[in-house]
Amino acid sequence: MKYYFWLPFAFLVCACAAPKGKVIAHIPEASGISHCISDDTLVVANDEGTYYKISRKGKILQKMKLGKYDLEGVICEDREMIFAIENKGVLIVDTHTGEKKEIPLHTMYHGKKLSLFNKRSGVEAIAKVGDHVYLARQSKKKKKSFIAVVRLIPYPSKVVDVIEHRVADTAGLTYHEGYLYMVSDKEDLLIKYDLQKKNIVQKVKLGKGAWEGIAFDTNGNVYLADDDGRIVKYKKKQLGL
Repeated sequence: MKYYFWLPFAFLVCACAAPKGKVIAHIPEASGISHCISDDTLVVANDEGTYYKISRKGKILQKMKLGKYDLEGVICEDREMIFAIENKGVLIVDTHTGEKKEIPLHTMYHGKKLSLFNKRSGVEAIAKVGDHVYLARQSKKKKKSFIAVVRLIPYPSKVVDVIEHRVADTAGLTYHEGYLYMVSDKEDLLIKYDLQKKNIVQKVKLGKGAWEGIAFDTNGNVYLADDDGRIVKYKKKQLGL
């Protein structure tokens, strides 16, 4: 006798061994990474207020100290870089002039103050989708983790949406080909999130690390920043993406 079972669709976490990437660079306290399309390089932010420009093979091309900032993520654009500052908000740096501008965040949402910053945690990751930036609020507890969708311009900034994704310790964030990707430092997971359907569609188990940044280039590669000091490169196919 044959038996048939109906299994509803669900995202899967592979139980097999985590894929092994290639370490291409050693950046102390790497806390965020972004691909710069304009010159096909990568920019890496660290916790000590410094950013590094590196090649896709990991060669350090530039090192720049911005000040006493706890940088926790970065977005690289043609004329500027946008950094997440853990306990303050957002820092914008003009890549042509070097001019810096701190953007204070107005964290009211639906008449209540949004707890993006407190003594135990703050903003840990940043991504940009259209004209909005997405800021991940770190928490070791799933129910207290969320992503704030913020309109920076015109001033004052405004929180326009909140994504309650239920992912603990969201420490890295990026937007790629219609999906939001995040990494969980606590769980060693890469997570693919559908913004339209507002749900997680895939989880990928990573090797052990202090994962705090994720970026994609235009050649099918994925880069992860490790707070322990590594930049690790994978092929998208390696990760099942």
